[in-house]
Amino acid sequence: MLGIIGGTGLTQLANLEINNRMVVRTPYGEPSGAITFGSIRGHQVAFMARHGYGHTIPPHLVNYRANIWALREQGVTDIVSVATVGGIHADLKAGTIAIPDQIIDYTWGRRSTYYDEVGETPVTHIDFTQPYSADLRKLCMEAITQAGESYIDGGVYAAVQGPRLETAAEINRLERDGATMVGMTGMPEAVLARELDVNYAAIAVVANQAAGRGESESGIRYQDINAVLGDAMTRVRSILEHLVVIHGR
Repeated sequence: MLGIIGGTGLTQLANLEINNRMVVRTPYGEPSGAITFGSIRGHQVAFMARHGYGHTIPPHLVNYRANIWALREQGVTDIVSVATVGGIHADLKAGTIAIPDQIIDYTWGRRSTYYDEVGETPVTHIDFTQPYSADLRKLCMEAITQAGESYIDGGVYAAVQGPRLETAAEINRLERDGATMVGMTGMPEAVLARELDVNYAAIAVVANQAAGRGESESGIRYQDINAVLGDAMTRVRSILEHLVVIHGR
C-alpha cells in the first residue's frame, strides 16, 4: 500500500474517500496523529499529517520513528513525502516542484535510528548511498507528467533543524556544500524508512526562494508563502491522485 506523508500546506487530501482513521501505538511513542485510510479512484492509500492535523508539531519535535513505524505496521510498503522547501538553486523559484535525489543532513538531537539500544542488537549500518527509491521517484515523475505539470528531476535536499528559517550566510554555506533546496523534515524520515525496508521518495514544493536569494534577498514574506502554497497544493493533490492510480497498476 502507498502511504503519503503531508507537510506544511497539506494536512488532508480533499480527493480521498475516507474508510477509517486509526490511532496506532508504537514502541517509539505517539505518532503525529491518526492514520487516515481511504481510496482515490478505487485505489487504497494511507495518509498521515507530519505536523499533526492541526499543524501544531514543529519539525524538530516530530516523532519520526513513530510515524514511519506506524505506517509500516499498517501495511505501507512505499512512502511519498510531500514537503515544502526553500529554493537555493536559481531554477527553484516559488511554486516549482522538484523530485530530489540526494540529502545532506544538518539536523541534530533527533532520534534518527531504530538501532540505538546498546546490547539489544548487533551494531547495524544502513547503506544510504542513494537515499531515495529510484523506482518510486520514477512513479512520482510519471504522475507529475500525467497531471500536466512541470518538474525538476533531481536536487540535493539540505535538512536543517528549524523551526527558524536560515540566515543568508547559512544558505550560502549550504550552496557551497552542494545543496539546491532546504527543508526541515527530510531527515531522519528518509533513513528511518530505509531501516524498515520501506521505499521512500519526496515531492518537494518550493514555497519561496531561500534567504538572501531573489525575492527573499532582504527577508521572507509569510503572506507570499501562503499564497504560493495555496495554489501549489491544489496541483499536488492532482499529482497524488495520478500517483495513487499508477502505484496501484
